[in-house]
Amino acid sequence: MNISIRLLQENELAAAEHIFRLAFGTFIGLAQPTDFGGDANYVQTRWLVDRTAAFAAEVDGQLVGSNIAVCWGSVGFFGPLSVHPDFWNQGVAQGLIECAIGKFSEWGTRQAGLFTFPNSPKHQGLYHKFGFYPRFLTFIMAKPIQFVDRDFPVIKYSELNSQERSHFLKECYELTDGIYAGLDLSREILAVEAQNLGDTVLLWDDKGLAGFAVCHCGAGSEAGSNVCYVKFGVVRSGVGAGDRFEQLLDVCEAFGASEKMLRLMAGVNTSHDVAYGKMVDRHFRTESTGVVMHRPNEPGYNRSEVFVLDNWR
Repeated sequence: MNISIRLLQENELAAAEHIFRLAFGTFIGLAQPTDFGGDANYVQTRWLVDRTAAFAAEVDGQLVGSNIAVCWGSVGFFGPLSVHPDFWNQGVAQGLIECAIGKFSEWGTRQAGLFTFPNSPKHQGLYHKFGFYPRFLTFIMAKPIQFVDRDFPVIKYSELNSQERSHFLKECYELTDGIYAGLDLSREILAVEAQNLGDTVLLWDDKGLAGFAVCHCGAGSEAGSNVCYVKFGVVRSGVGAGDRFEQLLDVCEAFGASEKMLRLMAGVNTSHDVAYGKMVDRHFRTESTGVVMHRPNEPGYNRSEVFVLDNWR
């Protein structure tokens, strides 16, 4: 069998999305595997961010898998990594991982990672071969949106003028860089705006930017129908961070309500124990669980004093 790895092409996105759903749905045992993920979209949204970081596996001219590397400044992760079930255990995934790691080297990534099944020694063993180590669990949590205060102020990136956007992106980087050197969410913020996937909501106080959240909304985004999904959210660390985190959750719920979404969803790594506790107190409930794996085996920004919403799935 001749396996070749190359860049994923635009005319292959639908096929790659189909393989992704089939592979994940088959692994978890869905009666109809291609129902996995509903009407959310993961492959196209990430391919559009950086087409040089999306890789395809081909066997005898047939697309059999794909993987996409994501750059958050000094932090990088890959996924969804998927291989057609007919080609499992034949070395396809290893080639796709190698290309992603090569991209991390090109970017100068300091902290690489991934999100995988916590109950699969097979997956964890594969990634461990490439130097990834299992760390804390990440819970994907959700709650019904109940925010009804129509006058609640929600400041959105889409409503800023060009000068205000430039100022926000600068402060955004200063905030994330203070949590982990070089962490930069600019690509995600700009992608949500360019692809009309949702919006980025901002939280300000008398010291400047207190926090922000990059949110996807509805079908065709990574959220799916009726869901406001916080792909990444963070508040400034230090005194009062817990209160700022709760304010950011309020802003996200208010934004979801304004978009007529029914559920608010976010991932939280359990290393952020105080943040996780506050979400439980607000009646978020866990819907799925993954484990993050780091390369090298260091905490990165997954530390207890940091208030972050994210997942690397």
